[in-house]
Amino acid sequence: MRGVNRPEHLGRSVYRGGDILTVLQAWDLDKPGDNMSVSTIKLLGISGSPRIASTDFAVKFALRYAKEKYQIETDYVSVHRKTINFCIHCDFCVKKKEGCIQKDDVQEIYPKLEWANTWVLGSPVYQGQISGQLKAILDRCRAVVAKNPKVFENKVGAAIAVGGDRNGGQDPTLQTIIDFYIINEMIPVGGGSFGANLGAAIWSKDKGAKGSEADEEGLRTIRRTVDRLIKVASLIHAPNING
Repeated sequence: MRGVNRPEHLGRSVYRGGDILTVLQAWDLDKPGDNMSVSTIKLLGISGSPRIASTDFAVKFALRYAKEKYQIETDYVSVHRKTINFCIHCDFCVKKKEGCIQKDDVQEIYPKLEWANTWVLGSPVYQGQISGQLKAILDRCRAVVAKNPKVFENKVGAAIAVGGDRNGGQDPTLQTIIDFYIINEMIPVGGGSFGANLGAAIWSKDKGAKGSEADEEGLRTIRRTVDRLIKVASLIHAPNING
């Protein structure tokens, strides 16, 4: 199976047919550090907020936590003050397979999306959904997929949603990001049952970065989600291939 380093105690039968579920069960993911290789993980965090406030804080918190705990490479993108045009469905990308015809700031984001094999996308909740800026970026990923349909295959992704209200639409926001991962052949992860089901959810109380920082439960969901993200990515992107 491509990209998976088999532990010595596992037999070849585990990998027949590329059964990733069997692989994940065979590797005990409840033991941080066991059978893990994080040296090849490259994590990109994107804040889909037009402000430098609560979502910016949450995504940077996730990257800092991952870097400090797992010593991995990280990079960060904010949509703040960036020119991000909507997809106009001109089909230039499909017909020419030369990327997107629009030459705005999304062109700087494409290489980062390709470089990273692990993503964490964060968005403020706007009307119960992701921000227009993040949606535009995701829509325009069609251009790189048209050029290379497998460009995002097996990248591992997690999501962070930041709402001003306790029940402000965080779950639908997380689900939209997860849907993007599934459609593009990525591997979505959440933080696990009992608290971080679909990913990380922050309640900022509309107090900006200080509001996110004060949400201890929300920060716990970020840590849980990042832990799960790195564990799964360490399986998929292990540096050695056996069998």
